[in-house]
Amino acid sequence: MNILFVADPLEHFKIYKDTTFAMMRELQRRGHRIAACEPQQLSWMRGGLVQADVRTITLTGDTSQWYKVDSEQRTPLKDFGAVLMRKDPPFDAEYIYATHLLEQAEREGARVFNKPAALRDHPEKLAVMEFAQFIGPTLVTRSAADIRRFHAEHQDIILKPLDGMGGMGIFRVRADGLNLGSIIETLNKGGAESVMVQKFLPEIAQGDKRVLVIGGAPVPYSLARIPQGSEVRGNLAAGGKGVAQPLSGRDREIAEALGPVLAARGLLLAGIDVIGDCVTEINVTSPTCFQEIFEQTGFDVAAMFADALEAAL
Repeated sequence: MNILFVADPLEHFKIYKDTTFAMMRELQRRGHRIAACEPQQLSWMRGGLVQADVRTITLTGDTSQWYKVDSEQRTPLKDFGAVLMRKDPPFDAEYIYATHLLEQAEREGARVFNKPAALRDHPEKLAVMEFAQFIGPTLVTRSAADIRRFHAEHQDIILKPLDGMGGMGIFRVRADGLNLGSIIETLNKGGAESVMVQKFLPEIAQGDKRVLVIGGAPVPYSLARIPQGSEVRGNLAAGGKGVAQPLSGRDREIAEALGPVLAARGLLLAGIDVIGDCVTEINVTSPTCFQEIFEQTGFDVAAMFADALEAAL
Protein backbone atom coordinates (compact mmCIF):
# COMPACT_ATOMS: atom_id res chain seq x y z
CA MET A 1 0.00 0.00 0.00
CA ASN A 2 1.17 3.54 -0.74
CA ILE A 3 0.86 5.82 2.29
CA LEU A 4 1.23 9.60 2.12
CA PHE A 5 2.36 11.65 5.11
CA VAL A 6 1.39 15.32 5.09
CA ALA A 7 3.97 16.67 7.51
CA ASP A 8 6.65 19.20 8.26
CA PRO A 9 9.80 19.22 6.09
CA LEU A 10 11.62 15.89 6.22
CA GLU A 11 14.88 17.80 6.58
CA HIS A 12 13.75 19.07 9.98
CA PHE A 13 12.90 15.67 11.49
CA LYS A 14 14.75 14.69 14.68
CA ILE A 15 14.55 10.99 13.95
CA TYR A 16 15.79 9.90 17.38
CA LYS A 17 12.49 11.07 18.86
CA ASP A 18 10.11 11.89 16.01
CA THR A 19 6.81 9.99 16.14
CA THR A 20 6.07 10.50 12.43
CA PHE A 21 9.44 8.89 11.64
CA ALA A 22 8.55 5.95 13.92
CA MET A 23 5.28 5.51 12.01
CA MET A 24 7.09 5.61 8.67
CA ARG A 25 9.68 3.08 9.82
CA GLU A 26 7.10 0.59 11.04
CA LEU A 27 4.90 0.94 7.97
CA GLN A 28 7.88 0.47 5.65
CA ARG A 29 8.91 -2.59 7.69
CA ARG A 30 5.48 -4.04 6.90
CA GLY A 31 5.99 -3.55 3.19
CA HIS A 32 4.12 -0.30 2.64
CA ARG A 33 5.54 2.42 0.37
CA ILE A 34 6.09 5.80 1.98
CA ALA A 35 5.53 9.21 0.40
CA ALA A 36 5.64 12.68 1.94
CA CYS A 37 4.57 16.23 1.23
CA GLU A 38 4.04 19.47 3.11
CA PRO A 39 0.65 21.21 3.42
CA GLN A 40 1.72 23.98 1.06
CA GLN A 41 2.22 21.37 -1.64
CA LEU A 42 -1.49 20.52 -1.72
CA SER A 43 -3.44 22.01 -4.62
CA TRP A 44 -6.90 21.87 -6.17
CA MET A 45 -7.72 23.22 -9.64
CA ARG A 46 -11.24 23.83 -10.84
CA GLY A 47 -12.77 20.65 -12.16
CA GLY A 48 -9.84 18.56 -10.99
CA LEU A 49 -8.80 16.43 -8.06
CA VAL A 50 -6.95 17.47 -4.92
CA GLN A 51 -3.29 16.72 -5.62
CA ALA A 52 0.08 17.14 -3.97
CA ASP A 53 3.67 17.40 -5.08
CA VAL A 54 4.96 14.32 -3.28
CA ARG A 55 8.26 12.57 -2.80
CA THR A 56 8.25 8.80 -2.63
CA ILE A 57 10.99 7.86 -0.20
CA THR A 58 12.81 4.88 1.24
CA LEU A 59 14.09 4.96 4.81
CA THR A 60 17.75 4.01 4.74
CA GLY A 61 18.48 3.11 8.37
CA ASP A 62 21.32 5.65 8.30
CA THR A 63 20.99 8.35 10.96
CA SER A 64 22.93 10.95 8.96
CA GLN A 65 20.88 10.61 5.76
CA TRP A 66 17.79 8.80 6.94
CA TYR A 67 15.84 8.75 3.69
CA LYS A 68 16.46 8.71 -0.04
CA VAL A 69 14.08 10.09 -2.63
CA ASP A 70 12.92 7.51 -5.15
CA SER A 71 10.66 9.76 -7.21
CA GLU A 72 8.91 13.12 -7.21
CA GLN A 73 5.59 13.74 -8.90
CA ARG A 74 2.21 15.43 -8.59
CA THR A 75 -0.30 12.80 -7.50
CA PRO A 76 -4.03 12.84 -6.59
CA LEU A 77 -4.51 12.05 -2.92
CA LYS A 78 -7.16 9.47 -3.75
CA ASP A 79 -4.44 7.33 -5.35
CA PHE A 80 -2.89 6.59 -1.94
CA GLY A 81 -4.10 3.80 0.29
CA ALA A 82 -4.02 6.19 3.25
CA VAL A 83 -3.16 9.83 3.89
CA LEU A 84 -1.81 10.67 7.35
CA MET A 85 -2.10 14.33 8.39
CA ARG A 86 0.88 14.88 10.70
CA LYS A 87 1.53 18.61 10.40
CA ASP A 88 2.55 20.15 13.71
CA PRO A 89 0.65 23.17 15.06
CA PRO A 90 0.13 26.12 14.98
CA PHE A 91 -3.53 25.46 14.33
CA ASP A 92 -3.84 28.59 12.21
CA ALA A 93 -5.83 29.60 9.14
CA GLU A 94 -3.45 27.74 6.80
CA TYR A 95 -3.87 24.55 8.83
CA ILE A 96 -7.66 24.90 8.54
CA TYR A 97 -7.44 25.49 4.79
CA ALA A 98 -5.36 22.31 4.50
CA THR A 99 -8.09 20.35 6.29
CA HIS A 100 -10.63 21.65 3.76
CA LEU A 101 -8.47 20.39 0.89
CA LEU A 102 -8.06 17.06 2.65
CA GLU A 103 -11.81 16.84 3.20
CA GLN A 104 -12.39 17.39 -0.53
CA ALA A 105 -9.87 14.62 -1.18
CA GLU A 106 -12.00 12.40 1.07
CA ARG A 107 -15.03 13.13 -1.09
CA GLU A 108 -12.95 11.98 -4.06
CA GLY A 109 -12.13 8.70 -2.32
CA ALA A 110 -9.05 9.39 -0.20
CA ARG A 111 -8.77 7.84 3.29
CA VAL A 112 -7.42 10.54 5.62
CA PHE A 113 -6.31 10.03 9.24
CA ASN A 114 -7.08 11.83 11.47
CA LYS A 115 -10.26 12.89 9.66
CA PRO A 116 -9.97 16.53 8.54
CA ALA A 117 -13.37 17.53 9.93
CA ALA A 118 -12.47 15.96 13.29
CA LEU A 119 -9.20 17.92 13.35
CA ARG A 120 -11.13 21.16 12.83
CA ASP A 121 -13.76 20.24 15.43
CA HIS A 122 -11.22 19.43 18.17
CA PRO A 123 -8.89 22.38 18.75
CA GLU A 124 -6.51 20.88 21.25
CA LYS A 125 -7.10 23.12 24.22
CA LEU A 126 -10.79 23.88 23.70
CA ALA A 127 -11.64 20.20 23.20
CA VAL A 128 -11.32 19.46 26.92
CA MET A 129 -14.30 21.69 27.73
CA GLU A 130 -16.68 19.04 26.40
CA PHE A 131 -15.53 16.63 29.11
CA ALA A 132 -16.16 18.77 32.18
CA GLN A 133 -16.23 15.77 34.52
CA PHE A 134 -12.54 15.15 33.82
CA ILE A 135 -11.09 18.66 33.98
CA GLY A 136 -10.21 21.14 36.72
CA PRO A 137 -11.53 24.71 36.96
CA THR A 138 -11.04 26.17 33.48
CA LEU A 139 -12.06 29.39 31.72
CA VAL A 140 -11.84 30.42 28.07
CA THR A 141 -12.35 34.12 27.50
CA ARG A 142 -11.16 37.33 25.88
CA SER A 143 -12.18 39.36 28.92
CA ALA A 144 -9.44 40.69 31.19
CA ALA A 145 -12.04 41.22 33.92
CA ASP A 146 -13.11 37.58 33.74
CA ILE A 147 -9.50 36.47 34.05
CA ARG A 148 -9.00 38.68 37.09
CA ARG A 149 -12.12 37.25 38.74
CA PHE A 150 -10.90 33.71 38.02
CA HIS A 151 -7.57 34.55 39.61
CA ALA A 152 -9.25 36.09 42.65
CA GLU A 153 -11.20 32.86 43.14
CA HIS A 154 -8.42 30.33 42.53
CA GLN A 155 -5.33 32.37 43.50
CA ASP A 156 -2.80 30.21 41.64
CA ILE A 157 -3.50 29.94 37.90
CA ILE A 158 -2.07 29.00 34.52
CA LEU A 159 -2.71 31.14 31.44
CA LYS A 160 -2.01 30.02 27.86
CA PRO A 161 -2.91 30.88 24.27
CA LEU A 162 -5.29 28.56 22.45
CA ASP A 163 -2.94 28.06 19.52
CA GLY A 164 0.31 27.32 21.34
CA MET A 165 2.37 24.13 21.25
CA GLY A 166 5.33 22.73 23.14
CA GLY A 167 4.61 24.91 26.18
CA MET A 168 4.79 28.14 24.19
CA GLY A 169 3.22 31.15 25.89
CA ILE A 170 2.31 29.42 29.17
CA PHE A 171 2.39 31.59 32.30
CA ARG A 172 1.80 30.88 35.98
CA VAL A 173 0.43 33.61 38.25
CA ARG A 174 0.40 32.98 42.00
CA ALA A 175 -1.71 34.55 44.72
CA ASP A 176 0.22 37.84 44.66
CA GLY A 177 -0.99 38.48 41.10
CA LEU A 178 2.48 39.63 40.06
CA ASN A 179 2.50 40.66 36.36
CA LEU A 180 -1.08 39.44 35.80
CA GLY A 181 -2.02 42.59 33.92
CA SER A 182 1.01 42.40 31.64
CA ILE A 183 0.43 38.70 30.97
CA ILE A 184 -3.21 39.30 30.07
CA GLU A 185 -2.20 42.08 27.67
CA THR A 186 0.42 39.82 26.08
CA LEU A 187 -1.93 36.88 25.58
CA ASN A 188 -5.28 38.45 24.77
CA LYS A 189 -3.89 41.40 22.80
CA GLY A 190 -6.36 43.93 24.07
CA GLY A 191 -9.30 41.54 23.88
CA ALA A 192 -8.57 40.44 20.31
CA GLU A 193 -7.60 36.84 21.17
CA SER A 194 -9.03 34.21 23.50
CA VAL A 195 -7.06 32.87 26.45
CA MET A 196 -7.39 29.62 28.39
CA VAL A 197 -7.06 29.98 32.15
CA GLN A 198 -6.82 26.96 34.45
CA LYS A 199 -6.38 26.47 38.15
CA PHE A 200 -2.77 25.49 38.83
CA LEU A 201 -2.46 21.79 39.60
CA PRO A 202 0.44 21.10 42.00
CA GLU A 203 0.55 17.50 40.74
CA ILE A 204 2.52 18.88 37.79
CA ALA A 205 5.57 18.14 39.96
CA GLN A 206 4.93 14.44 39.23
CA GLY A 207 4.55 15.15 35.53
CA ASP A 208 2.21 16.19 32.77
CA LYS A 209 1.25 12.75 31.49
CA ARG A 210 0.68 12.06 27.81
CA VAL A 211 -1.88 9.24 27.57
CA LEU A 212 -2.14 7.95 23.99
CA VAL A 213 -5.31 6.40 22.60
CA ILE A 214 -5.13 4.54 19.29
CA GLY A 215 -8.27 3.32 17.59
CA GLY A 216 -10.13 4.17 20.79
CA ALA A 217 -7.90 1.96 22.98
CA PRO A 218 -5.31 3.24 25.47
CA VAL A 219 -1.61 2.58 25.12
CA PRO A 220 -0.78 0.87 28.44
CA TYR A 221 2.00 3.35 29.28
CA SER A 222 1.96 7.13 29.56
CA LEU A 223 4.91 9.47 29.26
CA ALA A 224 5.09 11.74 32.30
CA ARG A 225 6.83 14.95 31.26
CA ILE A 226 8.33 16.31 34.46
CA PRO A 227 9.32 19.98 34.82
CA GLN A 228 12.98 20.57 35.59
CA GLY A 229 14.47 23.15 37.95
CA SER A 230 12.28 26.23 38.40
CA GLU A 231 10.34 25.58 35.18
CA VAL A 232 6.55 25.19 35.53
CA ARG A 233 6.14 23.52 32.13
CA GLY A 234 6.65 19.81 31.66
CA ASN A 235 6.68 19.91 27.86
CA LEU A 236 9.67 18.12 26.36
CA ALA A 237 10.20 21.12 24.07
CA ALA A 238 10.51 23.27 27.20
CA GLY A 239 13.12 21.01 28.82
CA GLY A 240 10.85 18.58 30.64
CA LYS A 241 12.12 15.08 31.41
CA GLY A 242 10.09 12.25 29.91
CA VAL A 243 9.48 9.25 32.18
CA ALA A 244 7.37 6.35 30.87
CA GLN A 245 5.11 4.67 33.41
CA PRO A 246 2.13 2.31 33.47
CA LEU A 247 -1.26 3.99 33.31
CA SER A 248 -2.76 4.73 36.69
CA GLY A 249 -6.33 3.72 37.43
CA ARG A 250 -7.47 7.30 36.79
CA ASP A 251 -5.46 7.51 33.55
CA ARG A 252 -7.14 4.38 32.29
CA GLU A 253 -10.59 5.58 33.37
CA ILE A 254 -10.09 8.79 31.39
CA ALA A 255 -8.70 7.01 28.33
CA GLU A 256 -11.45 4.40 28.28
CA ALA A 257 -14.12 7.12 28.57
CA LEU A 258 -12.71 9.50 25.96
CA GLY A 259 -11.03 7.06 23.58
CA PRO A 260 -14.14 5.49 22.01
CA VAL A 261 -15.79 8.92 21.67
CA LEU A 262 -12.77 10.35 19.86
CA ALA A 263 -12.37 7.27 17.65
CA ALA A 264 -16.02 7.38 16.61
CA ARG A 265 -15.45 10.92 15.38
CA GLY A 266 -12.58 9.88 13.13
CA LEU A 267 -9.61 10.44 15.43
CA LEU A 268 -7.50 7.32 15.00
CA LEU A 269 -4.79 8.75 17.25
CA ALA A 270 -5.14 11.21 20.12
CA GLY A 271 -2.92 12.26 23.00
CA ILE A 272 -4.71 13.10 26.24
CA ASP A 273 -2.69 15.25 28.63
CA VAL A 274 -3.36 14.52 32.31
CA ILE A 275 -2.03 16.30 35.39
CA GLY A 276 -2.97 14.52 38.59
CA ASP A 277 -6.57 13.44 38.03
CA CYS A 278 -7.43 16.15 35.48
CA VAL A 279 -7.35 16.33 31.69
CA THR A 280 -5.68 19.54 30.53
CA GLU A 281 -5.52 19.10 26.73
CA ILE A 282 -6.53 16.64 24.00
CA ASN A 283 -3.92 16.56 21.25
CA VAL A 284 -5.15 15.45 17.83
CA THR A 285 -2.95 17.17 15.24
CA SER A 286 0.35 15.30 15.65
CA PRO A 287 0.51 13.49 19.00
CA THR A 288 3.99 12.35 19.96
CA CYS A 289 5.89 10.21 22.51
CA PHE A 290 5.92 6.90 20.57
CA GLN A 291 9.69 6.54 20.68
CA GLU A 292 10.17 7.59 24.30
CA ILE A 293 7.62 5.02 25.50
CA PHE A 294 9.13 2.27 23.35
CA GLU A 295 12.70 2.98 24.46
CA GLN A 296 11.82 2.92 28.17
CA THR A 297 9.25 0.11 28.29
CA GLY A 298 9.67 -1.99 25.14
CA PHE A 299 6.02 -1.47 24.22
CA ASP A 300 5.91 -0.85 20.47
CA VAL A 301 3.48 2.05 20.08
CA ALA A 302 4.22 2.39 16.36
CA ALA A 303 3.21 -1.23 15.82
CA MET A 304 -0.05 -0.66 17.69
CA PHE A 305 -0.69 2.38 15.49
CA ALA A 306 0.08 0.46 12.29
CA ASP A 307 -2.26 -2.34 13.40
CA ALA A 308 -5.06 0.19 13.95
CA LEU A 309 -4.41 1.92 10.63
CA GLU A 310 -4.43 -1.34 8.68
CA ALA A 311 -7.64 -2.40 10.45
CA ALA A 312 -9.30 0.89 9.52
CA LEU A 313 -8.60 0.48 5.80
